[in-house]
Amino acid sequence: MKYSPRNSRAVARVIQVLLDISALGIAFGAAYCLRFDFVLTPSTIRHLVTQLPIVVLVQFVILTICRARSTIWRYTDLAHMRSFVYSGVASFVVITIMRLTLPYPSWRVPLSVNVIDVVLAFGGAYLMRVMRRAEYEYQQKRRQQKSSNGNGNGKKKLAVLLIGAGRAGLLAAKEIEARGDMNLAIKGFVDDDRAKLGRTVVAGHRVLGSTDDLPRLVDELKIDHVIITIAKAARHQIHRIVHTCEEIPVKVRIIPQMYEIIDGRVEISRIRDVQIEDLLGRQPVELDSESIRKELTRKTVMVTGAGGSIGSELARQVRRFAPARLLLVERAEFALFEIDHELRAVDPNLEILPLVADVGDEARMRSIFEQYRPEVVLHSAAHKHVPLMETHTIEAVKNNVLNTRLMAELAGEFKAEVFVLISTDKAVRPTSMMGATKRAAELMIQDLHRVHATRYVAVRFGNVIGSAGSVIPIFSEQIRNGGPVTLTDKRMLRYFMTIPEAAQLVLQASALGQGGEVFILHMGEPVKILDLAETLITLSGLKPYEEIQIVETGMRPGEKLYEELSFEAEETIPTSHRKIFINKLPTVEPDTVRVALKVLARLVDERNEDELRRFLNDLLPEAQLTAPATASTRKRRRLTLIAGGNG
Repeated sequence: MKYSPRNSRAVARVIQVLLDISALGIAFGAAYCLRFDFVLTPSTIRHLVTQLPIVVLVQFVILTICRARSTIWRYTDLAHMRSFVYSGVASFVVITIMRLTLPYPSWRVPLSVNVIDVVLAFGGAYLMRVMRRAEYEYQQKRRQQKSSNGNGNGKKKLAVLLIGAGRAGLLAAKEIEARGDMNLAIKGFVDDDRAKLGRTVVAGHRVLGSTDDLPRLVDELKIDHVIITIAKAARHQIHRIVHTCEEIPVKVRIIPQMYEIIDGRVEISRIRDVQIEDLLGRQPVELDSESIRKELTRKTVMVTGAGGSIGSELARQVRRFAPARLLLVERAEFALFEIDHELRAVDPNLEILPLVADVGDEARMRSIFEQYRPEVVLHSAAHKHVPLMETHTIEAVKNNVLNTRLMAELAGEFKAEVFVLISTDKAVRPTSMMGATKRAAELMIQDLHRVHATRYVAVRFGNVIGSAGSVIPIFSEQIRNGGPVTLTDKRMLRYFMTIPEAAQLVLQASALGQGGEVFILHMGEPVKILDLAETLITLSGLKPYEEIQIVETGMRPGEKLYEELSFEAEETIPTSHRKIFINKLPTVEPDTVRVALKVLARLVDERNEDELRRFLNDLLPEAQLTAPATASTRKRRRLTLIAGGNG
């Protein structure tokens, strides 16, 4: 017979069946021997032989029904023992009932034999799987070690301490121990829970002390790396650990965040350097998954700007809730190809439609709405770079206001259930064209809530770590190039959150919205841009102001020192989610909005930038837009764009 993986699996299953039957049969024979002190009369032997096939058959069937045999032996652990315990109890009950009801005395298994047999049979079946797993892991480890040595990687193992003796630390330690190619030697755990001090966590590795003991432990044990293995570490915890390790000094690393592991993006043993995301946004997001599931499951969901950093993450998060169809709308073809390729690789069964389209092309977007009838529209397509939009006023208004209005009208016309606008904290008392256009877009969709049955909501949040054009990638590139790191003002504060956190909260807000609300996301404490620059330099293994200089270039038009989210009690209403609030905003008359749309469209057609800026200042009483730029200031501003944007 020709070899194939399927044949191999079939043979393995047959072998496992034979091993289970053998273990059950041997256990029953051993139970009789133990019960009668290994002195078996001919009559006792006849009873044993008569009862053995019946008992083995009953126990084998019960093992199968209780799914104890369906566990993958390579992953057998204490959690799987439950199935074997249930099987043992069920077997004891069934064989006891048989003893009381069967008419033939030779078929009645003695109670004492039944008790001993249950322990030996099901304990043996479980132990056999544990031993197979141990042998498999040993062989795997040896193969990995040989492979590493054969590739010239047989280096001396690095001595490491794991910070965090919880479940994540346990999983990380188990995987490190099971693999022979990681070149890591665990010397112990560190945990601030004093109740764990001195206790063994796994494979003989004990909790040796708290984080206060790190300097002593690193020196005594000659530690090369410290690895943070805390699944839900708060940013201040990681800050403190990183700062302590810098002072020792010792290299500090971290396991991936739990959402990465759960999504299957990385293994728990894919230990990496501490990144700025860990210091700014590691707090876990608690979602009401049931409400989001009702919002998205088996529905057609459209994501505009799907190739961007926010749009692509929204698409990833939507996929998790099993929509009927996912429409990816993007005008940049390569960005669209990348997110489409990624999602298909993760979920080949999901119907994904990559649609090359410009949200400002009415005929194209109308045909998409008419053909696919999206029920949920997540609108993230926008111009967002503050300094660029100061010099491209017309494009900012066209894309952020007029195109948003077009998309929102189409959503209402084709009876979408919900339309979500991705807005920004820069829409609060805007001083930039980007912020002003986003605030105007909020007014446009609030007006449509009066007209259509579609629920229109907007969601505001601050800077997203790692998004295209944001300050962190720019700082990182400047550090790679040897500096200097440039920032516009050392007093500047900004709110930050991770891309996955922002996307998850957007979906949560869409499920909460009844229509007409502007939601704001709680961003935690603001971060000084100067501190951010210094931390990034330090995480790169360099010293601020010595190896990498930090240079202040002066604020640019449209920038603020402090971004606002309007969390004052009189301006917000709490929701059922602790990180989402509704912003109470003054209503605008429908006629005002409709006249404003006509004026904005006319000024865009006329390409009258100065009048556009003045009109937005009048339309938005809270706006504080700067005077129109002259040709000379535009030239000077274009030069400052080279320094990067931290607005």
